[in-house]
Amino acid sequence: MLLGSENVTCDDCFKNLKKVTGPACPICCRPQDVETLCSDCGRWEDDPAWQNILTKNISVFEYNDAMKEILSTFKFRGDAALVNVFQQTFVESFKNQLASLSFDVAIPIPLSAERLYERGFNQAKLLTDFLPLPQLDVLKRTHHEKQSKKSRTERLAAANVFSLTTPSKIANKRIVIVDDIYTTGSTLRHAAKLLLQNGATSVSSLTLIRS
Repeated sequence: MLLGSENVTCDDCFKNLKKVTGPACPICCRPQDVETLCSDCGRWEDDPAWQNILTKNISVFEYNDAMKEILSTFKFRGDAALVNVFQQTFVESFKNQLASLSFDVAIPIPLSAERLYERGFNQAKLLTDFLPLPQLDVLKRTHHEKQSKKSRTERLAAANVFSLTTPSKIANKRIVIVDDIYTTGSTLRHAAKLLLQNGATSVSSLTLIRS
């Protein structure tokens, strides 16, 4: 699939990727027929404990079959060089859809120590490296169970899966957090809530894929 470590990929594969375009939820970027709050974000915002936690998420691609194959190669077969394929579109999406929010720093979503050892790299960190922003690695994952395997009720009731290594560094900062995929929104909201509780001014997110 990948022809080298530069921004070159098989045309037949890359052309089958589908960008998120057209109407979408204004918070989570879920593609839909109208640009109104989706039912899932509506439930998040109806809960007083989770209102106004995540200002906005922008995702670049939809999670179609072609992206599933690339993501599997990228994450689960250890091909970190594949991230370079997405550099141009990832940065363009940031500049066109998020840069107006004038972020101070970018923060990657971390892997657990066990997962990082198994994979050898953090895909969110690689994506964050592309952004024209100072980067802070201040989040630490304290629990590595996949949130997507839990019911919504379980996700809401769960303790925050993150801790902060140096809380003072995020005070009064406008932050964009970066991850590879937005699935349920739980991971990003847990991170955003912790950052806001420790003095961040606002938190949005940029993800490569909207599941």
